[in-house]
Amino acid sequence: NFDLDYYRGNERVYMNMKYVYNTMKAYAENFHPSSSPNLALFGGTGLGKTHLSTAVAKVLIEKGWDVIYTGAIGMLSDFELYRFEDSSGIESGYERERYMNCDLLIIDDLGTEVCNQFTLSCLYNVINTRGISQRPTIISTNLLQKEFMDRYNERITSRVIGEYMPLVFTGNDVRKQKVIKG
Repeated sequence: NFDLDYYRGNERVYMNMKYVYNTMKAYAENFHPSSSPNLALFGGTGLGKTHLSTAVAKVLIEKGWDVIYTGAIGMLSDFELYRFEDSSGIESGYERERYMNCDLLIIDDLGTEVCNQFTLSCLYNVINTRGISQRPTIISTNLLQKEFMDRYNERITSRVIGEYMPLVFTGNDVRKQKVIKG
């Protein structure tokens, strides 16, 4: 139910978002874990990144694919639990392995997590492991590509910028537009 009407008023924005929408739709329709590319969704708040990535997840789950949809903070929290598993008694290794082995991993809101050596190491491990095993990943972030490159180390940015198809979401915050329309 993604509505391109929210992007009308500026032809360049509308055409870009039509391209983004069609690309995401085709991704869901033609998905296969051995051949689908990685996607990096860049753009400000409220432009449809989460909307379209959850729509992709829904379609793929309905087709029987193993999809994990997670926020960056939640995923990294799972890795932290795993790190301290012995002292807490919590069994979280299974979840950590699922991030590596699912047919599609969707990491939402990358850039909202605390950035430190541990989180960077975990993020690199996920991106690199999935890349080596050629398992597709979708990452969404409110950061622009330049901000992304400034925030993350070269090992992460090289892989994302070099191995992920970028889709840049443009326009005005749809949530705010909905409030104004009332």
